[in-house]
Amino acid sequence: MLDALTQVVPTETTRQAAGYPTLFLFVAVGALLPVIPTGALVSSAAVVAFHQKAPYSLLFVFVTAAVAAFLGDVALYWLGRRGMHSKNGSRWLQALRSRAPQERLEQAQEKLADHGVLVLVLSRLVPAGRIPVMLACLMAKMPLRRFARGDVPACLAWALTYQVIGLLGGSLFKQPWQGVVAAIALTVAVSAVPVLWRKVRRPSGSQHA
Repeated sequence: MLDALTQVVPTETTRQAAGYPTLFLFVAVGALLPVIPTGALVSSAAVVAFHQKAPYSLLFVFVTAAVAAFLGDVALYWLGRRGMHSKNGSRWLQALRSRAPQERLEQAQEKLADHGVLVLVLSRLVPAGRIPVMLACLMAKMPLRRFARGDVPACLAWALTYQVIGLLGGSLFKQPWQGVVAAIALTVAVSAVPVLWRKVRRPSGSQHA
């Protein structure tokens, strides 16, 4: 019996030790390349941590996700600034511009002018809102240090939000895989709401124009 316990504990510890660097890597890369569903990854990791009931596992998921998101954002902003100062630009800056429609960029510039770096918090929470706001900061020539200060609460709020989604999904089901599916479904639903809202509002806006 004791031998079995000593075999189980190292295995579980090893899985946790491997899971956090993997989460860090995917979230950081997802911040640089906005094609990875980082929110769903954080929610799924929160579900697994919830069912493991290991001490501080949820805290580790939160810290790992927030730090990775912050470092990824700062790295992407730094690369964007290099592109702004280069005569030929850069592929990172071009990628940012391709993901920021003119309408969304203008809205981001207006919000940035009205609210300053506080808009970074909302940009992290609103699906597809991060890139237009980041590009607006670049066009406003915001220093990297100021952007980083505003991005800290943004990444903390983002990590907390998707961890709460994971906790909701994990608490609904006994099996971790069921909680992961529920968390991903909730994440997709949260991401779809702003898109649907814009589609509903667009016809009414065009009629008044």
